[in-house]
Amino acid sequence: MRRYFGRKLAIYALTFVVAVTINWIIPRFMPGDPVLRMLTRTSVSNPEAVAPMRAYYENVFGLDVPLWNQYVNYWVELFQGNLGVSVWLFPAPVADVILNAVPYTLALLLPSILLSWWAGNKVGALAARSTWLDNTALPVSYALTATPYMWLGILLAWGLGIVAGVFPVAGGYSFELRPDWSWVFVGSLARHWFLPFLSLFLVAFGGWAIGMRNLIIYELEADYANYLAALGAPRRLIRRYAFRNALLPQITGLALQLGVLVSGALVTEIVFAYPGLGHLILQAIQNQDFFLLQGAFLFIVIGVLAANFVIDIVYVLVDPRTRSGMQGAT
Repeated sequence: MRRYFGRKLAIYALTFVVAVTINWIIPRFMPGDPVLRMLTRTSVSNPEAVAPMRAYYENVFGLDVPLWNQYVNYWVELFQGNLGVSVWLFPAPVADVILNAVPYTLALLLPSILLSWWAGNKVGALAARSTWLDNTALPVSYALTATPYMWLGILLAWGLGIVAGVFPVAGGYSFELRPDWSWVFVGSLARHWFLPFLSLFLVAFGGWAIGMRNLIIYELEADYANYLAALGAPRRLIRRYAFRNALLPQITGLALQLGVLVSGALVTEIVFAYPGLGHLILQAIQNQDFFLLQGAFLFIVIGVLAANFVIDIVYVLVDPRTRSGMQGAT
């Protein structure tokens, strides 16, 4: 297992280096000039004053050196925990801006991923042995998983927000409130959180339900299931084994779907103007804030890689065949 996880860590480290390099390159190939953007926000029109101000901003953002030097400096600053200064919210540090948005994104992602995976697998398992549930849950699941996150978010905002007026459709909390730990503020957070969460939950739920239903039907037709049935094993015991075996591909699918779920969360945040990383990325693009953009992508890359590594550990703990293969290899 030590060798297995060492190999996994090496792969993740290489992936991190490549992803961070691409993350650094992309903003620099985007059209626009962040320094020029800063100068247009000032009221200085004297050409003699513009030149020293441009030199000052280029020095602050580290753009006054060649590209190869900027790349080296980026890695040095990254290991020191410095992600630079935001152009849009100058002179706020990028790390501080991102840390204010990360809790909102995590509050959406973690419950929606875990609950949709758990509920989808349960409903899919029940649908595999119930004709009535299969005829009702399966079409609904197909419709949900085929629905784009953005479109479902717009429908929920229109139906439950504008028409019914039950939930707010924008922001992370009521604009007249100040952040604190009062019940009023917590309740406002929950009401603004519900629609983005429901949008992510429903789309992911449909995919997990379909996958588990199909996997259990396949497992129930496998040789071991027929052999157990021939021995007179109870139907409940056979279904329990089928559920456990079908759960393993679903764990692998969770690792593969993390990137899709994260991208769906970012799009959903934009629809609801939810103050997470998705809304932050949109503002960074609109304001040509390269440093905030690459900082937000960096947090996403780290989060996805860390979550995939945790899922790898869970898979090894859940599947005894994996551990047996490791012991045989050693």
